[in-house]
Amino acid sequence: MRYVLALICSMLVAPASAETPSVRSIIDSHVLPGYSALAQTTAQLADAAAQDCTPTNAKLVDAYHDAFDAWIGVSHLRFGPSEEDDRAFALAFWPDPRGSTPKTLAGLIRSEDPVVSNPADFATVSVAARGFYALEFLLFDSRFTSDASPYHCALVQAVSADIAENSAAILADWEAGFADLMAQANNDTYRTQREAAQQLFTALTTGLEFTANMRVGRPLGTFDRPRPNRAEARRSERSLRNVVLSLTATRDLAMRLSDDNAVVAADFDRALERAEGIDDPIFASVADPAGRFRVEALQNSVITAYRTLLEDIGPDLGITAGFNSLDGD
Repeated sequence: MRYVLALICSMLVAPASAETPSVRSIIDSHVLPGYSALAQTTAQLADAAAQDCTPTNAKLVDAYHDAFDAWIGVSHLRFGPSEEDDRAFALAFWPDPRGSTPKTLAGLIRSEDPVVSNPADFATVSVAARGFYALEFLLFDSRFTSDASPYHCALVQAVSADIAENSAAILADWEAGFADLMAQANNDTYRTQREAAQQLFTALTTGLEFTANMRVGRPLGTFDRPRPNRAEARRSERSLRNVVLSLTATRDLAMRLSDDNAVVAADFDRALERAEGIDDPIFASVADPAGRFRVEALQNSVITAYRTLLEDIGPDLGITAGFNSLDGD
């Protein structure tokens, strides 16, 4: 199983007596609606790009945000169909510490690579030039938005169509068999319902860890060296928005897995309250002591929710946690 975030967390199976949550119910109420929304909004994104590919096109920008919102709503579900053919990485190649995305896009534009003219060919290019973060550069970064060439337009359209195709493929695989595979269990992938529930729990905790360490942690950097320019999707001013959306989505899954545990709910609500209290869409304020304090408080709230899940809910699913990167040891 591959994740954007390199996990240090080890999950050990342990005996548990609590009733296993209904995996079928979670799939029908959380997973499938999320991927349906992603498929629908990304199809609308591809249509908007096909009609008008210019970065100043308000309909295209709105479609980009709607589709990105939908992606964040399922971005924690990094298993099964989203991992097939590296689809999740093709949709969301971030973090990108070496700046591969702008370099790869610039290379395609410089050579006017004909790969953009065929969807099957475009699917073979580096994931750095695909997905939401590549499209963000093309629509919001001045190095690319000043390019009014036909090739820039074709690249915007190719990236948008590729996003839609990947999203549709993930949904199709869920609907065509993976949902039943997971919900019915008793197969080579999930031997029991408990194993399927453990998969969902691992996705939940991994998503929270990604939010704490990457979405919030990367721009925080250190006190002496804050890194606001490392904030996720800062060019389209989505950094804080992505945190709120991810917390909202993972809260929903946490409630379903924990049977609406009040302590878990309170932890998530506290984190959301702190996120919504930050008037800084791109975490630029981390360079200021007062602003940094608010962002650190948000990160601590996310970590608290994560630990509550591991300590209070994990054992009910037969999971205990070993050392992990949020322990601070």
